[in-house]
Amino acid sequence: MRHVDFSPLYRSTVGFDRLFTMLDSLGQPDQAQSYPPYNIERTGENTYRITMAVAGFDERELSIEAHAHVLTVKGEKAEDEPAEQTEFLYRGIAKRAFERRFQLADHVEVTAASLKNGLLHIDLLRNIPEAMKPRRIAISAEPVSAPKAIEAKLA
Repeated sequence: MRHVDFSPLYRSTVGFDRLFTMLDSLGQPDQAQSYPPYNIERTGENTYRITMAVAGFDERELSIEAHAHVLTVKGEKAEDEPAEQTEFLYRGIAKRAFERRFQLADHVEVTAASLKNGLLHIDLLRNIPEAMKPRRIAISAEPVSAPKAIEAKLA
């Protein structure tokens, strides 16, 4: 993938720094991060849900943090048994820690999180402030009066 230089756009735009940073990051590989798998669903007009497969983790081993348009989900597996008591013949269930980040759009906030059957559900709501919602402007049916001419005395 080619690198796109956005520097000419910086001269004529204000407040789009975050957008250009996100576009720049799309061109960089994400270190092939595929664990844990997740889904992003649109559940309503302004509601979304992120579902992550976190089998083997419980509520105490997971943390969710939303800060500055970034949602971070971390999982750190606690050691349950001392290593000398258990001898694994085959270990197929990973106990690896993970950290997954999601970029959130403006006015998107986390409303709830739940863990059920090894799936972590994070519910999101896009809450647009009233001042930013489109509003209807009434059109007046009154006739527009002719512009008034300025009278001046010429001497």
